[in-house]
Formats: sequence, structure tokens, C-alpha cells
Amino acid sequence: MSRHVAVVTDSTAYLPEQTSRRHRISVVPLTVVLGEEALEEGTGVSARSVAQALQKRRPVTTSRPGPEVFAAAYRAAAESGAQGIVSLHLSAEFSGTYDAALLAAREAPVPVRVVDSGMVAMALGFCALAAAGVAEAGGTLDEAVAAAEKRAQSTAAYFYVDTLDYLRRGGRIGAAQALLGSALAVKPLLQLDGGRIELREKVRTASKAIARLEELAVERAGAASVDVAVHHLAAPERAEALAEHLRERVPGLAELHVSEVGAVIGAHTGPGLVGVVVSPR
Repeated sequence: MSRHVAVVTDSTAYLPEQTSRRHRISVVPLTVVLGEEALEEGTGVSARSVAQALQKRRPVTTSRPGPEVFAAAYRAAAESGAQGIVSLHLSAEFSGTYDAALLAAREAPVPVRVVDSGMVAMALGFCALAAAGVAEAGGTLDEAVAAAEKRAQSTAAYFYVDTLDYLRRGGRIGAAQALLGSALAVKPLLQLDGGRIELREKVRTASKAIARLEELAVERAGAASVDVAVHHLAAPERAEALAEHLRERVPGLAELHVSEVGAVIGAHTGPGLVGVVVSPR
């Protein structure tokens, strides 16, 4: 059965494949370039291979999908019966993905609303799920967009990285770079704020940083009904321990996702990343 509103997102949402299939969310992949080889995120390259390449100091870069890839996704949605499309993407501060989607939307056979979520990873994924929920209930395009934007505004994302080197190389840190400067002994806690990566706090050790991530997530969740995601790159033990603590400490926990980030985000954060997303329902 066709739906009046289709939902499209990009591969940095890191939605589990079975989840995107169940909610009929189309996922457009970004590209990771390892050396001279360009590979699609999610199929051609794994986060673990990116982590290994970074550890060996091999060049790793990323690139947006071309407008033609979005155009194909929009045509497919229209051919499946969609009368409108909401296209939700990672922060335009991080990537040209949003701009590519805008270009494709101009020539789409049905109306397309392209939304800069200001988010990434499951902070974006939860926005896509909010839009899909409205579409599944028979809602309008405007209602699906409003649900996604409301979810984005209420969602918080915090993360820890072992080193700022990868973020600095990719130009993904602004205030954090200036504030930390030469404070090499400091372990930074970062957050998404206004679509940018900003310094939240400075902590002295990795263990204290992970413990502080837990406290921030618990404080943000409060007693509300929330979905939570714990992400990592090459740090499964840290992620599982954090997730177990959150299961015990977040009273309104609805769903908890634990996953390794994909290759695109991994290329910019490096091994050792641990992040937590708190998204009120």
C-alpha cells in the first residue's frame, strides 16, 4: 500500500537497516574515499576499516551524494505513490548533502521539503522516525516536516573523542579548537549546538569523560519518555557499559539503540569515539 508522504534521509542517520525498512525510510549514502578508492557508506566500506586506516595514517576523506542520487530517490518515491516527500539530512555545517538535496528537489515530480536537521547519527535518525510515524498515520507533508523539526529541537547529542586531531583536520570544530588550543592533556566533551560541534566541558581522563556523558544523558532525559542512542567507534566495551548504566538510570527509557557509527562520521572523529543521543518523544 502506498503512502501519501515518503521519507528520505542520508546514511549518516545510522538507522538500523531493519528499522529503515520497517518504516519505509529511503537512505541515500554518502561516500568515503580511502586512499584513491571511493566507496558508498553502508555497503562499500565499514567503520572498522576506516578506523584501521586512520590508525595507520592513511588518507580518509568524505563527500556528499550528487544531486542525481537524490533525484533518483525522489523519482522512486513518486513512482511508489508518494504525493510529497520530506528529505531530512545531517547538519549543513558538516556537509554539502543538504545543498545537493535542495538542487534535486527543484526538479522532483512531487513536492519535496528538504530539512537541515542540524543533527547527525541517531539524532538525525530519530527525526526521520518522527516524520515516518506521521506518514504512517496518514499525516500531511507539513505535519511530517513539523514532527521532524520538533524532534530535532528537543534532541541533545553529546560525545567524547580520544583526540581532536581528526575533527581539526576535517575543519569540523570551531569554538572547541580555539578553546582547547594547546591543552593536550584535556579530554574534551563536545555537543551538537545550532548544527555545529561545540565544546561542552573539559575533563581530565577518558573514564571521567564517559562518566560525565552518563550524567549529562540522565540529566537531559529527566523523567520524560525518551529514546536514547549510544554510538561508538572501535570502543564497544565503553559503549556497552554506558548503555547498561543508562538502562538502569533513565526511568522513561522507551528505546535504546547501541551501535558503531558509520564510516563518514568515523572518518572525522577517529577511533575511541563514544556518543550519546537523548531524544524526547
